[in-house]
Amino acid sequence: MTGLFGILLPFLIVLVVIVFVHEMGHYLVARWNNVAVESFSIGFGPEIAGWHDKNGTRWKISAIPLGGYVKFVGDMNPASSPDNDALDQIPPEERNRLFYYKSVWQRIAIVAAGPLANFIFTFVILYGMLLGLGRYMIEARIDGISPDTPAAQSELMVDDVILAVDGYQVRSFADFQKIVATSPNQTLPFLIERNGRELEILVQTGARMQEDRLGNDAEIGFLGVSRDATQQDVRFVRPGPIEAIGITIEEIVFIVDRSFKFLGELLMGRGDVEQLGGPVKIAQISGEAASLGIFSLISLTALLSLNIGIFNLFPIPLLDGGHLLYYAIEAVRGRPLSREIQEMGFRFGLFLVMSLMVFTLVNDIF
Repeated sequence: MTGLFGILLPFLIVLVVIVFVHEMGHYLVARWNNVAVESFSIGFGPEIAGWHDKNGTRWKISAIPLGGYVKFVGDMNPASSPDNDALDQIPPEERNRLFYYKSVWQRIAIVAAGPLANFIFTFVILYGMLLGLGRYMIEARIDGISPDTPAAQSELMVDDVILAVDGYQVRSFADFQKIVATSPNQTLPFLIERNGRELEILVQTGARMQEDRLGNDAEIGFLGVSRDATQQDVRFVRPGPIEAIGITIEEIVFIVDRSFKFLGELLMGRGDVEQLGGPVKIAQISGEAASLGIFSLISLTALLSLNIGIFNLFPIPLLDGGHLLYYAIEAVRGRPLSREIQEMGFRFGLFLVMSLMVFTLVNDIF
């Protein structure tokens, strides 16, 4: 029971924080646009506890803590599908406060605010940790190259200093390892310093299976280089407020880039579906992060928040990205798609999302 509690509690904390941030983005922009909000829920299903605020919004905690929603007045369900019968009965003088009757640009802003809130939240956490904690860094110099490895077959040499890989600046050996590890079996452009001169070369990475802390095998990229660092080689760096902004943005761009590359590999049939994780895997990772300390859990929360923001922007009806697709079409056509077409899309989106949830859950367990 203690072990289960140690997994579930961090998982629930992480999930509730991310869901709250996402839905608060929708809520705040909706309120700024004078949209009547019926309910703000953390979780789905039956209500456990709740209260009404002065604007008539029901704030509640629901029984199934695997998400949340903001439901606007006139919505048929938490996915913001319009309740056509209810909308037709609303007096014209009251329609100016309904989401459905807002301009297409207002609706776009409200829907996009959820994922945007996740991105901002991730930035704030990573930026704050970088400013507050700083980093211990080791120069990305190659001290050894193992035989019969991709590095041995490349133009890399001992004493080369790695300046950039795949367009990303390398500030430490850890940065170099991170980029290579997330790039199995890829040809990457390297910018190196050799004997005081900068050179650009192409390096082919390899791939190998490595077991993570949870006992899962994951394919990672590798080269076969080593760094023999001493205590004198380690330096503590705390960037200034302006420099930290650039570093944080670069980190977020890197995560987004690698996420889309992973998805692209999956769609091309070359990706490892075992790397897809659902609620069980996230719970396991949350428990592991919590056991490593509060800052590990905070970092995980930032990473998951970013990934939730990315996922919600997929152009799938039911998700925020699907709504944005509908509104983009409406902005171009000058009128919305018919209610029948939108409803068909929402049903397809529901099927797709539920199928993905079932797949990841089975993938987690088996």
